[in-house]
Amino acid sequence: MISVKEAKELVWAHTKVQDAAWMNLYDATGLVLAEDIFSTIDMPSFHQSAMDGYGVRFEDLMANKHIQIIGEIPAGKSATYELKANTAVRIFTGAQIPFGCDTVIMQEKALVENGYLLVNDPLAVKGLNIRLQGSQIKKGILAMKAGSIISPGAAGYLAALGLNSVKVFCKPKVCIINTGKELIKAGSELTDGMVYESNSYSLNGVLVEMHLTAEDILMVDDDEALITEAITQKLNTCDVIILSGGVSVGDYDFVAKAIGNCGVQEVFHRVKQKPGKPIYFGVLNNKLVFGLPGNPGAALTCFYEYIAPSLKRMMGIELQNTALKLPLTLGYQKKPGLTFLLKGIASINSVIPLPAQESYLMSSFSKANCIIVLEEETTDYNAGDLVEVHLLNGGYG
Repeated sequence: MISVKEAKELVWAHTKVQDAAWMNLYDATGLVLAEDIFSTIDMPSFHQSAMDGYGVRFEDLMANKHIQIIGEIPAGKSATYELKANTAVRIFTGAQIPFGCDTVIMQEKALVENGYLLVNDPLAVKGLNIRLQGSQIKKGILAMKAGSIISPGAAGYLAALGLNSVKVFCKPKVCIINTGKELIKAGSELTDGMVYESNSYSLNGVLVEMHLTAEDILMVDDDEALITEAITQKLNTCDVIILSGGVSVGDYDFVAKAIGNCGVQEVFHRVKQKPGKPIYFGVLNNKLVFGLPGNPGAALTCFYEYIAPSLKRMMGIELQNTALKLPLTLGYQKKPGLTFLLKGIASINSVIPLPAQESYLMSSFSKANCIIVLEEETTDYNAGDLVEVHLLNGGYG
């Protein structure tokens, strides 16, 4: 067996970034830019009112005179007015500032009598409530770097620059294959000796969080030929195949052999960790194949620790070391020789291991917001000891 560190390094070494393609901006959220984007316009592209109010010349305000209102400029209309001495214009948020105007008085600070403007704003200054042309970004300036993730805010920013498509790294195509004679679909009647299949729901849930969609989710009997056939078919269409169940060395564990039947090169099988010791990883022509234990807690732990980082790299996301060091709220004892991966709840100042850590249990995962890493050779942890913490979903609960 190899260590967790060695296993992660091997997965990383065999993970390649996907090809890039142009995509509609509506569909690009969560993906990564494959090239720099430079602004082709000033934004705003004209001097713009930040308020509903009245456009004036500041020097006229200082003269404390009645100012004649000569027109109106709604948003979306070109400003055809020119403000001369003692004139003003009614203006609305987002509208173009007319020539000669250098200040906008919000309507709550103004009074109109017989077509003349009276202003009561002792805090008014020249340039008030005007968004200057190019104040957000100027033409030719770098707007977003290659490697940036397109967040909802970034999508809106790029659309405001006039873009409706962007060049991004493609999403990897992922298939989930669950194996086991004992599995039945949720919603069916539970009979003696059978269990509801749940791994596809948790594994697919992580994909959804990553803005990915499973190309297919299959349930296959514990049969070497059937598993081989399913893997062979999905190797033709998918970049990543994730199998759960049948990955150990029991009489009905056919997954590793079936993967080998398909020409996949084994990179490792079994890692010094708990849960998830039987995990398998192999490659074929840059396609990745993972075999996860059937126990739901172990399968999801392995997905978070190995598969999720690999998928992120395939999408062009530059992974940074986001592991935290937090003090334990209570002690924990373990045997040497295995890295323990515990479900926990992290707060700003500490982390607590949850009960129900056995690999078949999911009740703890339903509450967890992190995985606590207990080192391979360390046996005794005391309350207050710093431990490595991997946050799930990127935040605290």
